[in-house]
Amino acid sequence: MSPEVFVDILRDALFLVIVLVSAVIVPSLLIGLVVAVFQAATSINEQTLSFLPRLIVTLLALIIGGHWLVQQLMDYAIALIASIPSVVS
Repeated sequence: MSPEVFVDILRDALFLVIVLVSAVIVPSLLIGLVVAVFQAATSINEQTLSFLPRLIVTLLALIIGGHWLVQQLMDYAIALIASIPSVVS
C-alpha cells in the first residue's frame, strides 16, 4: 500500500468523523448559545437551565439523525471493504 492511498483513506475517515460529530454537536451549540443569551438577559445563573436543554437537543439530534448517521458509517465501511483488493495489490 502506497502512502498516498493511506492518506486518502485517513482523510476520508476524518472527514466522515467531522461530519457525523457536527451533526450532533451543532444543534446543541446553538441551543447553548440561545440559553446563554437568555440567562444573561434575565440574570438567571442556574446550571441545570443550561445543561438540560442541550442534553435534550443532543438526544433529539441523535434520534432524528440516527438513521442518516448509521447509513453514512455503513456506506464508508462498504466502500472501504470494497477497495481492499485494489489497495492490497
